[in-house]
Amino acid sequence: MRLNKAIAASGLCSRRKADELILSGRVTVNGIAEPNPARQVSPEDALGVDGRPLTGAQDFYYLILNKPVQVVCTVNDPEGRPTVMDYLPKNMRALRLYPVGRLDYFSEGLLLLTNDGQLAQRLTHPSHHQPKTYEVLVRGAVSDASLAAMRHGMRLAEGEDLMPVEVEASFTKERTLLRMVLHQGLNRQIRRMCRDLGLTILYLKRVSQGPIELGGLASGRARQLTAAEIKVLKESVCLQEVH
Repeated sequence: MRLNKAIAASGLCSRRKADELILSGRVTVNGIAEPNPARQVSPEDALGVDGRPLTGAQDFYYLILNKPVQVVCTVNDPEGRPTVMDYLPKNMRALRLYPVGRLDYFSEGLLLLTNDGQLAQRLTHPSHHQPKTYEVLVRGAVSDASLAAMRHGMRLAEGEDLMPVEVEASFTKERTLLRMVLHQGLNRQIRRMCRDLGLTILYLKRVSQGPIELGGLASGRARQLTAAEIKVLKESVCLQEVH
């Protein structure tokens, strides 16, 4: 196996980051600095990064969580607030799982977690940005002009230009349910869009990310992705299995 692949397979980082570590002289093979990312290594070789032994290929886990509101998307919170780690199965909490991207404190819905550093890097890199679908309940009716602004692309008050957003609206009982598909990942994009359009959000929920859908998973519950889901998720970011 190539050295950079072996580092990625350990779960330490992505293959691209492994190349950076190797080229900067931070990786050793059997105690000797190795500058070549393509160096072939075997399970018998002792690999090290920054002077610390590198474990062999680890088992990767891929989870989907239906994040509740008022939960932070971090492993630890200095303010003592609940984190997404509190909602994982007990046998998964000791693993090095990390959220892939974020949902803000008052948003809910689909969040992926994994210890596969290479996949996480692909999923969060702009060149592999995946469409994300949200259900957004707002107070009152939404004007045709506001829907048109979303669909054609709008400029936020901060000056950022947005790509067109796919949006469908259904109005019932003085509320409008918006189903929005975003194709870029600006921070708090939906909340900022609604703010600029004078819309009050009552709840905001992510229901899909790329090929993965939240489905009927209950709030606060997590489950492992199926083999088929993992396969299509990796394919969606042009990622091949590490061998």
